[in-house]
Amino acid sequence: MKQRLAMIDGIRGFSLIGILMANMLIFQYGIWGMDELQHFKLFTGDEAANIWLKVFVEGSFMPIFMFLFGYSMIKMKEKLEENGGKVKRHFARRFFLLIVLGLLHSTFVWEGDILFSYGCLGLIMMIFLNRKPKTIFIWAVILLILSSLIGLGNMMETPEEAERIDSYVQKANLIYADGSYSEIKDFRNSGEDPLGLPPEAYLLVILITPFMMCPLFLLGMYTAKIRLFTQPSEERKLYVRWASILIPIGLLLKSIPYLLPNTAWVGMAEMLGAPLLAIGYIFAFSMFYAKGVNPVFLKLFENVGRLSMTNYLLQSIICTTIFYGYGIGLFGQIGVFNGILLAISIYGLQVLSSHLYLKVWKVGPFEKLMRIGTYLKWSGNTKKKAEPIPDYSQVKEQI
Repeated sequence: MKQRLAMIDGIRGFSLIGILMANMLIFQYGIWGMDELQHFKLFTGDEAANIWLKVFVEGSFMPIFMFLFGYSMIKMKEKLEENGGKVKRHFARRFFLLIVLGLLHSTFVWEGDILFSYGCLGLIMMIFLNRKPKTIFIWAVILLILSSLIGLGNMMETPEEAERIDSYVQKANLIYADGSYSEIKDFRNSGEDPLGLPPEAYLLVILITPFMMCPLFLLGMYTAKIRLFTQPSEERKLYVRWASILIPIGLLLKSIPYLLPNTAWVGMAEMLGAPLLAIGYIFAFSMFYAKGVNPVFLKLFENVGRLSMTNYLLQSIICTTIFYGYGIGLFGQIGVFNGILLAISIYGLQVLSSHLYLKVWKVGPFEKLMRIGTYLKWSGNTKKKAEPIPDYSQVKEQI
């Protein structure tokens, strides 16, 4: 049991380094600017570094987090049932708290928040908690295919849209690089839309989003239901097989835009390749536990994973301070390759700080907050099922 929990924490910690490297593009260029790098100062090797990020990292580490979110939902459900807790009531409180934290994070800190989406999708995923593994797997495959087909609908932006995006990126560059905290916050929350899409278009995006995000949540729930990732030494061959299949396929599909840029199904290849590569990474990292790699090496990832929410939010605070005008003001200045090096450095500090923190405390501050809000107990622990009171009257009769 402890080995399984350690492996899940390790995979979660591993995912955070990839998430940070991918998010570094947003931190230093903005959500719209990350794909408009011609507006920024680039250095030798930045173009190659950007392609490397697009193929190996971007879109393939956040799904690992989604997978583990679904996996943890089933494990939490089993623990609640074991202790006689109200499953849906606890999950509802947990996901509403995630929504609130996400809103606060996106409003006051950074525009790239994921907690709000996780809270909303968690409420949707509750309908699958009691479904059979086969049912969950079928839904995951169907939604994965549908989300990939959405990529076929990618349209080239019109000259008018391109002009609006250019104008927005240039304005964002000035505000994020030199603006005060209040100016940046107001710009981030202004609701300005570079594409100028009508309200019905955003309604369509809201309806489509679950199709794109749910498959990995469901696959995580499915693997937890079938008890996968519980016996690393016995499952080693399974890890090797699927890692050797999914990683090459995922990398090939994500490389299509650069190998065959004019192919009609470029968008579909990217949409399908990203989650397949993510699952491949999960199996590949799990192999370390099956091979008995140096426990110190794995413990570093596990410590970061145990404090995953705290570390994720700290990444936002650290990076916005580095890049935004109210901090150091390096927005758009250091380049893609140096951004990768910075991400590795920040992650290294989080490895060290997580190690030192867990020597004193068992739970991170935001993890503690989530537990308190979920279980409504200051200890942050679920109530244990009361032991049945022995019927001593029968004992007396026997005597």
